Amino acid sequence: MQSKDYIPNIDLSEILENSKSEAIINKIKLASEEVGFFTVTNHGIPLSQIENLLSTCKKFFYLPKKEKIKIAPKKWNRNTDTIYRGYFPSEVNGKEGLDIGDPKLTIDMNELLVKEKFEVNHDMSFLDPQWQITINEYFDSIHNLGILIFKAIISSYSSNTILAEKAFIRPKTLSTLRFNYYPKQEKPVEVSAQDGVALGCETHVDSGIMTILYQDKKGGLQVQNRHTLEWHDVPHDPNAFVINTGLALECLTNGKMKATNHRVLFNQEERVSIPFFFEPSYDFVLDPKHLNISEENKYDIDNYENFLTNSLKKFVEYDRAN
Repeated sequence: MQSKDYIPNIDLSEILENSKSEAIINKIKLASEEVGFFTVTNHGIPLSQIENLLSTCKKFFYLPKKEKIKIAPKKWNRNTDTIYRGYFPSEVNGKEGLDIGDPKLTIDMNELLVKEKFEVNHDMSFLDPQWQITINEYFDSIHNLGILIFKAIISSYSSNTILAEKAFIRPKTLSTLRFNYYPKQEKPVEVSAQDGVALGCETHVDSGIMTILYQDKKGGLQVQNRHTLEWHDVPHDPNAFVINTGLALECLTNGKMKATNHRVLFNQEERVSIPFFFEPSYDFVLDPKHLNISEENKYDIDNYENFLTNSLKKFVEYDRAN
């Protein structure tokens, strides 16, 4: 039986005023270690900014497919050099998506652009003259929220909070802002082998340090209790973000904070979600010693670029061989 209180809500107002608030740090630590998911309110990002982004997101997905495919990677559009960023169509895994990298990355940053996953975002001014302003403002705000929460996580193990700035140097990070659009699906992407439930997004864990998600009123996101294997609905709150811990954080904390299974229920109404995959600089080494965790390593230590390449192999939308 589901518990309505399984996924904690954490009011961040106190830590916004005092970054060393032990009460909030302890709540974030407990939620990250025990559940792997929590929601945050009073996070400092105005609802008007979120609604503006939602409107921008829908404006893109309501374009004709022939327009959207122009900014798809080479797998779906032979006339582009893009491989990692851009649009992917719904036939891939039942949802459409648009992956947006750090807007601070520009065409003159050759040292980064020679790397596989660093691609300058497409110019979307044809769709909306305010597009870039909207993306820039939201990316800055959500990145800063990620830094705030990551510092709280660091503080629960170590006083080395400067690690947050060292690990997340823009535009060297691989952070991704994604627009997800679930159209009126005709058939589920997957039927759960565990409980026979029809799904609109497969059961998975995320790759990064954390994901900061805004989901629309449709909801449908579920989280698995890793002890009982029971599934719990993530409640929709227009004033909240949903935070979940990822595989990179699991490695960095040597398994103390584990990436948690989640899924999206199949539904026949359109649904929008906007996750921000908070991912460190490509050369940041996922070493628990950063957090003064000194016991024997349970995971291979690698830099984030290599870690991410291996982690993404499980996601069909990132099968980008061309």
